[in-house]
Amino acid sequence: MWNKLLNLDRRWIFVVTSICVIVPFLLPIGFPTNITPPTQSIYDKIESTPKDGPAVIVSFDADAAALPELYPMAVSLIRHCFVSNKRVILWGMNMEGVGIIQMALVDVKKDFPEKKSGVDYVLMPYLPFPAIVVMKMGEDIHKAFNTDYYGMTIDSLPMMKDIRNFDQISLVVSITAASAWAVWVSFANQKYGCNVATGITAVGAPDCYPYLQTKQLIGMLGGMKGAAEYETLVEKKIAGDGLTFKTRKAACIGMDTQSVVHIVMIIFIMLGNIAYFVVRRQKNVA
Repeated sequence: MWNKLLNLDRRWIFVVTSICVIVPFLLPIGFPTNITPPTQSIYDKIESTPKDGPAVIVSFDADAAALPELYPMAVSLIRHCFVSNKRVILWGMNMEGVGIIQMALVDVKKDFPEKKSGVDYVLMPYLPFPAIVVMKMGEDIHKAFNTDYYGMTIDSLPMMKDIRNFDQISLVVSITAASAWAVWVSFANQKYGCNVATGITAVGAPDCYPYLQTKQLIGMLGGMKGAAEYETLVEKKIAGDGLTFKTRKAACIGMDTQSVVHIVMIIFIMLGNIAYFVVRRQKNVA
């Protein structure tokens, strides 16, 4: 048996892995998700923001390559702002980012059709030289952006009448696959004292911990796990308000798949090592 295991056609491993990826997507398992302090900190900051008070900025500063990890973060953050009746400004430092955050907005609005552009949220257009734009936002958002994504002048938007700069922003969440969050920390946080957090791919998360320790970042969503944590928090809030979570929880389902595949890989590695030592011992005895 052990010899057969050592000589197993590797295509069987690919078949088993494929099944482990596909099945949890079709039949979500719902593994429990523990909430980490950096995720809880972002949630608490948005919860503590007064209704009709300072706005929250959600900036999608990444391209489509990181969509599986980062898109669920954008959806959950917008959904949290909408269900909590917080005002939210949406933006992206690159052209793809603006398109992706607009796509997330359209998805969330299916559950919140009453939310109106210019009243409950504002989607800003792409502008070049994002660091300069962020610095201008610290002076006057109305001068940084002449119009919103839909071509309406910023001055004509009811939500923006009392939002002029970072003094009226409670939190900036930069969703990024690289270090775009550092631009927000350098200018929005260090120059103007605005709270900054990030949602980042798992591979980039370790770079953020020194900034979490110094409170230059007040929170972090780290990879698929962080996105699943935030989905879980928002789901509990929605359930507590007597509402239902209508759309699929992409990050939680992704964590189901990732966990199952990891478990199967560990089992394969263990079996392979056991088979190797058993066969070697049998050869030595013979």
